[in-house]
Order: sequence, then structure tokens, then C-alpha cells
Amino acid sequence: MALVLRRVPSLAKRGSKFPQIIQLSFPVPCQTQHSFSTSSSSDPLLKKLLQTPTSKITSTLDSDHSFNLKSSQLPWDPLVTDLRSSSPEKAHLVLEWRLRRMLDDDEMDRDEYSRLISLCGKIQNVSLAMHVFTSMEARGIKPTTSVFNSLLYACLLSSNAITAISLFEIMENSESYQPNSETYDNFVAGFSNLRDVNKMQAWFVGKRAAGFSANLQNYECLISGCVKTRDFDTADKLFEEMMSLGIMPSLHIMEWVLEGHCKRGSCDQVKEFLIFLLECKFEINGNMIENVVRLYSDLGKVDEMEMLLEIFMEFNQVGEALLQLHCGIIRFYAIKDRLDDVEFSVGRMMSQGMSFKSPSDVEKVISSYFRQGAYERLDLFLEHIKSYFKLTRSTYDLLVAGYRRVGLMEKLNLVMEEMILAGL
Repeated sequence: MALVLRRVPSLAKRGSKFPQIIQLSFPVPCQTQHSFSTSSSSDPLLKKLLQTPTSKITSTLDSDHSFNLKSSQLPWDPLVTDLRSSSPEKAHLVLEWRLRRMLDDDEMDRDEYSRLISLCGKIQNVSLAMHVFTSMEARGIKPTTSVFNSLLYACLLSSNAITAISLFEIMENSESYQPNSETYDNFVAGFSNLRDVNKMQAWFVGKRAAGFSANLQNYECLISGCVKTRDFDTADKLFEEMMSLGIMPSLHIMEWVLEGHCKRGSCDQVKEFLIFLLECKFEINGNMIENVVRLYSDLGKVDEMEMLLEIFMEFNQVGEALLQLHCGIIRFYAIKDRLDDVEFSVGRMMSQGMSFKSPSDVEKVISSYFRQGAYERLDLFLEHIKSYFKLTRSTYDLLVAGYRRVGLMEKLNLVMEEMILAGL
């Protein structure tokens, strides 16, 4: 059987250099079937490979019988993803080893090859993905649309759009592996990650023209891509279009829309959108409020934050978002040395059963007390929070430096004794 990749001559040889229009590493916020979860660092095989010298990775895998390395059920995807973050070369060697074992074992399941190609994409290694594809074909295994999609997406993850488009053309001219909805999804996601809004939207239009319906993943990629490139008006239109089609937005989409409003510096739109989320009972998380607090703080609009806090409490909001808002207000007052407002805000937060989460926020309050020379009030503050918040080494260091600087030796000694008792 003639190899289909002969129609893309530069791709037919392992190790060949592929045309690339952009080279960069990027996260993949737009989820597809090729996106995998990460595993815990407690994975014994991962630990062993991290400790093994690069030169001995292959021999270690060959000789290790404590893991069922031949099994397709072994979680290769989280293993390789986690390994890549520490050593891309080791991740590459593991996948090379996996391919060799599949060939030695005369593996004929095309899904196994497709999964391996996807993993090559996760480590952004198009050459190896192509080698897996041609090895599969050499075994007489015919590719399918799913296999081509895996290969195409591997190219897009590696910023190799030209090769991806060449593969799409091969698919279009075939009878056995015609492009499907996932094929277009991969291009929308890929160009979103590359921040090429025009191509991203063109493939979205192409998907519809081919008779496929838009889905949640498409809108997530489109909206995130527009916000990243500061095309906020298009992001708003896409969000409205998605809602009009009855597609329920994901949390990620809500985060991107809110981030767009924050980047525009529009406090009114931010408040309006948050009220919309509250009224519709959508989740509001800490990351979303962190962006809002940053905007209001940069603009000096603490009254807007106070108003937003009242709205949150009216809607009986609890959890990380409310805590972020409390801490943002306290942080603002502390930086401005408005101690009365700091103390009121701390009391209000704690009356709702919440306490500081970040040592940095506590340290900003402490620094404000020192700047104002309010040492007795500082003592009361520390006494008040100690039951709810464990002071860290950096916080103790700040106290030690502050008391030493102003010559309060008695307080300095007490703090140092506390540090010893705390094992710091």
C-alpha cells in the first residue's frame, strides 16, 4: 500500500525538518479528546524515571518488570505529560521506547497508534508523531479519520500549521478518512492557541459550511482567542451568539468574558456581568474575583469593591470568591494605611467565618501598622488572627525586622520565642 504521506514529501522521512510558521510553547485551554489529565507526582514509575539519568531511560524501561509496561492500560498520557515538564528529552525517549515495544509486539490496534500520536503532540514532537504514523502504515494498518485527527492536532500543538493544512487536504481528497467535526475543532483550537484570530474564525465558519454544528469547545476557543488578542467586541458577540443558541457556557468561558471586561477597564461592565452570573446562579471562582480586585485596586475604586461585597452577601455567596474580595479590600486599605478601615474589614471578614489565606496579605497589614507606629494595635491584630491563621517564617521575619528597627526589644524577644516554639 502506498504511504499516504508521500503526498507530503517532506513528511515521509523520520527526522525531517517540517515547515513551521511559528515556534512557541503554549498551554492548551481548549479541550479536545486529545487532552489528558495530569497524574500525581507520587506515581512510582514517574519518580523512578525522574531519578534515572537520561542515558539510561531506555535500558531502565527494558529491564523493569515491576510495571506492566506492555499494557495499553498503563496511564502513559499523564506519565509523559508530567515527565515533559521536568525533562522533555526523557518524555521523548519514553515515547520512542513505547513505539518500539508496540512494533516488537506486532501491535495491530490502530487506536494504540492514534493515542501514541496524540502523546507526541503533547510533547510537541511532530517528527516522532510522523514516525508513528508511517510505522503504523508500514504494518498494513490503514489510517482513519481519527488517526489523521490525532496527527493533525499534534502538528497544531507544535505550531506547525502548514503541515496540518497539508494533512487536511489529504483528508479532503480521500474516501476513507474524510474530515469530520473534530477535524475542524482541532483547527479552531490550534489557531486559538496560536492567537491567530482570523484563521481561527475562518475554520469555525468552514466547520459550519461543511454542515457541522458549533459546540461549546468552539466557543471556548473563539472567545479565549479574541480576549487574548484584545478583540473584545468580537468576544462579546460570540458570547451573545452562543447564549442565543442555547449553549450553556462553561466556567472557562465565563472567566474569559470577565477577563475581557477587566482588560477594557470597564467597571460598569464588570459589575453588570457579575450580577448576571449571580442571578443565573453561575459559579464565580477566586480567579475571576482576583482579576476584578486587580482592576478596582489599580483604578483606586475601593467603594466599588465595597458595593460588590454587599451584592455578594445579598446573594449569599460563600467560598473562595467572597474571601478573595474580602482580602482585596483589606489589602487596598492596608496599602493606603487606612487602619480603621483595615480593622473594620478584618472584623467583618472574620465574622463570616473567614480568615486570611495569603501570608502576603497579612504582611501588608503588618507593614501598615509599622508605618503608622501603631504597635499596640498591631499586637491586638496579631492576637485576633492567630487562632485562625498560622504565621509563616516570612511573617515572623517581618515582625523581627520591624521591632528591631524601632528598638522594641521586649516585643522582639517575644516574637523570637514564638518562632522557636513554632519550629521556625
